[in-house]
Amino acid sequence: MPSIIRRLRRYGLGMVSVGMASILIIEDDQRIREELATRLSERGHDVISVGLAMEGVQSAVSGDCEVVVLDLGLPDLDGAEALRMIRAVSDVPVVVATARDEEADIISVLDAGADDYVVKPYSADHLAARIRAVMRRSGAAADDDTIEVGGLHVDVAGHEATLDGQPLDLTARAFDLLAYLAANQGKLCSKRELLAEVWRQPYGGADKTVDVHISWLRKALGETAAEPVYLQTKRGVGVRLVDPTS
Repeated sequence: MPSIIRRLRRYGLGMVSVGMASILIIEDDQRIREELATRLSERGHDVISVGLAMEGVQSAVSGDCEVVVLDLGLPDLDGAEALRMIRAVSDVPVVVATARDEEADIISVLDAGADDYVVKPYSADHLAARIRAVMRRSGAAADDDTIEVGGLHVDVAGHEATLDGQPLDLTARAFDLLAYLAANQGKLCSKRELLAEVWRQPYGGADKTVDVHISWLRKALGETAAEPVYLQTKRGVGVRLVDPTS
């Protein structure tokens, strides 16, 4: 079960400005490893690099790094298994950077807990941008793990939501969607963003999935698309959750 901190990170709470990071690179190709370490160091990051999965896992769970860049094709242990070992004990953000580009691999690794997935070849600038994005999403956790928007109360830790004191009957995914929208109150969120942040499908997915879940949320909130209260949509752009009392 995800920790409270990971849930808060997942829903975008506690976001902070992104500065330089302590980065762990787990990559068996020495040329790539050294090149990345040099380029990221030039950008002001503190970089540690290793060539074996188990050595990387030990470093990742030590708490000394803020972001892990993980290759999958490692000589001593498959990177996907290394990811599962890291996730069992740590919430450190993990960017998988690999030559594997099959959709099944991407989905499997994201479902296993990766925060992003980059396919080789990629530039150091590209990777650095992905790292910044992951750090923004994984910013320091807020002290309060609840969100209130008007009469809507979202208890992230308890995975429960109420409206005007009445519990909402939501599926796990519908709750995830509601929590993300509440954490980003007032922000117009595109379907692509929601697929990436809630469904963990950064390479796109079925827009209809988002539409269906928004429809379920509307029903739970006692509103309709024709008469919105909390959920406002802008056709062709996205949806946002607002405080109807403000």
